[in-house]
Amino acid sequence: MMARNDRESATLATPRDTLLPKLISGELRVKESDRILAIVENLNRIGVAAEERPDGLIVPEGKKRFDGDVITRGDHRIAMAFGVLSKLPGSEITIDDSDCVEVSYPGFWNDLDRAVA
Repeated sequence: MMARNDRESATLATPRDTLLPKLISGELRVKESDRILAIVENLNRIGVAAEERPDGLIVPEGKKRFDGDVITRGDHRIAMAFGVLSKLPGSEITIDDSDCVEVSYPGFWNDLDRAVA
């Protein structure tokens, strides 16, 4: 997997159409939380063997189903990212602080539910 630092984040469709974060900038270590660490820890919690790197992370491709508990650290973007993954068929993800999204997107959960309905 190629690493790049020119984008804050990106998403890819794996061969099985599973969406996962792929590229992340080291700048994300100084946001509301250390987002690189939070993403890696939470991916591992839901069954993805992600690896942390100083300026990003590596995510293996091909996981189709996700199960586990996500700890947001009060970070709205972590909650929203894993909220999207929770909607994939067969996935069972619990988000510890779903209300933290209110700071940036109060209607997020309703919009997400409508988008996948």
